[in-house]
Amino acid sequence: MIDLSILREDPDVVRASQRARGEDDGVVDRLLALDAERRSAIAAADNLRAEQKQLGKQIGKASGDEREELLTRGKELAARVKDAEVEQNRAGAEFEELHTAVPNVIHPEVPAGGEDDYTVLKHVGTPAEFDFEPADHLALAEGLGALDMERGAKVSGARFYFLTGIGAQLQLALLNLAAAQATEKGFTLMIPPVLVRPEVMSGTGFLGEHDSEVYRLPDDDLYLVGTSEVPLAGYHSDEILDLSGGPRRYAGWSSCFRREAGSYGKDTRGIIRVHQFDKVEMFVFCRPEDAEAEHANLLSWEEEMLAKIEVPYRVIDTAAGDLGTSAARKYDCEAWVPTQRAYRELTSTSNCTTFQARRLAVRHRDAEGRTRTAATLNGTLATTRWIVAILENHQQPDGSVRVPEALRPFLGNREYLTPG
Repeated sequence: MIDLSILREDPDVVRASQRARGEDDGVVDRLLALDAERRSAIAAADNLRAEQKQLGKQIGKASGDEREELLTRGKELAARVKDAEVEQNRAGAEFEELHTAVPNVIHPEVPAGGEDDYTVLKHVGTPAEFDFEPADHLALAEGLGALDMERGAKVSGARFYFLTGIGAQLQLALLNLAAAQATEKGFTLMIPPVLVRPEVMSGTGFLGEHDSEVYRLPDDDLYLVGTSEVPLAGYHSDEILDLSGGPRRYAGWSSCFRREAGSYGKDTRGIIRVHQFDKVEMFVFCRPEDAEAEHANLLSWEEEMLAKIEVPYRVIDTAAGDLGTSAARKYDCEAWVPTQRAYRELTSTSNCTTFQARRLAVRHRDAEGRTRTAATLNGTLATTRWIVAILENHQQPDGSVRVPEALRPFLGNREYLTPG
């Protein structure tokens, strides 16, 4: 949820954020009105309860007719208190419903607009020009015996697959490389649950407008996660953290599940857009004043991983209308895919400021010992999709694929993956 102090003290910032996202800025006035109504209802109920308490003291001291009169007043006052509490609960529920629906306030430097209005921050590396007709990742993977889409569809349906033989080994090598880097950088490696309760999924901002993307098990009232960001965010829910020694950093290795609702007809070939994949995800709890610096750290660690797989990429500052509900700012790293002649997302890192932590009640103590809401951030360190960029960028004329040097120790020191 957004910080109410920002809403009350500088509502124009929230209005501007809503407009930049392409959302209704009228929600700000409605939320302010509900906030005032809610606070008024709380004050009215508190005053009546105080009056009721004082009357109770008087009744205890009274006798005879005076006591009977006070008891009659007490019954009337009890009814008024009950009505006031009903009003307080109603006003609170209406406020809460709207408050949780408002997305995070964007960083002032985020570009306005939609999916195509990003800002390119830099390019790294030069796309290779092949002296042969390059094959796409599916043709390469099938030639290597690394991927079986046909049987994946037979077993589970469209957008499912088997990673086979060297394909399974390549994914494990990639994720182990990511896990090794995360551990080296001081992250605690985690293998989290991939089923979470509704309050955790909602707390991270993945329900509401995004719930069509999420798989739900109604009989158990649990959700399959689309990223280990979700269970990691919930790991410290309802806790007060000691952040005096710096951020708490976790790296979650998990399978991830996405319905890909609304993506029919897009990226149907291969493993660019699928329902299940594996990922190593960085997640950070820190003091709000440290969040921006930590966001830069996450981006630098993502770029370090991309350098290890030796692919050309660019970094973009995602436009406001393409941000998730929880993100105040998001950087994407997009690798060059030769057969598509385009850059495609491999990583993203989001600064969610205090939005998620406020919903999940994750707090810390400041230097004066006061309880404050923490900030959360996340960033991708490797996913199954990276296989696409590795195969296409390092392919050879004979259908073999050169293994990036950093991956070789995790693949039996192979220099090439060869068909056959």
